[in-house]
Amino acid sequence: MSTQEKLIERFLRQPKDFTYRELTRLLNGFGYIAENKGKTSGSRVIFYNREKRHSIMLHKPHPGNIMKAYAMKNVLQELETLGFIKKEN
Repeated sequence: MSTQEKLIERFLRQPKDFTYRELTRLLNGFGYIAENKGKTSGSRVIFYNREKRHSIMLHKPHPGNIMKAYAMKNVLQELETLGFIKKEN
């Protein structure tokens, strides 16, 4: 099992200790690249996939590095909708 597959499995469990760094690696594996919206973007980050012409916008967690549950659920829905992750029955 590859590192990306292990990361996907971990993400699907929606753990409470999933980090921003792990999410970045997960999205990079699906072809997304992180971009800041500009100088005034604050903690907002857009992950953009050029091939799919799709973006996922979220806020970097702060002051820590642990992702918020609602943000992870939103990312999961986006990845399922685009077919990157198969929906669990």
